[in-house]
Amino acid sequence: MSDVDDVETDEDEIDGNRAEGATAEAVLQHVLEHLVDEPDEIEIDVDQRGNEISLVARVAKPDMGRVIGRRGRVAQAIREIVRAAAAKDGLDADVDFAD
Repeated sequence: MSDVDDVETDEDEIDGNRAEGATAEAVLQHVLEHLVDEPDEIEIDVDQRGNEISLVARVAKPDMGRVIGRRGRVAQAIREIVRAAAAKDGLDADVDFAD
C-alpha cells in the first residue's frame, strides 16, 4: 500500500466537511484580506435561501474605495470570482458591499 492511498483530496474535504456556500464565502474572505489594509475589519454576512446565496461584505471605511475601484471595476471582478466559486457548490451568488 502506498502513501498516496492514505491522503484525502481537497475535494473530499470540501464535500464532506463544509457547509454549502462555504467556498464562495472563503473566496470572498481571501480576496478581501489581500486587497485591504485592515483585514481584521472585514465582516461577511451570509444569507442562503435554496440554491441562492447572498453575501454582504463590510470593510473599514478607508478600504472601501480599494474594494469598489474605479467605476466599480474591482467590485465587479470580485463578484465574478465569487459567483464562479459558488457555482462549484451548485449555487448562485450575489455579493454586495456595505458601508
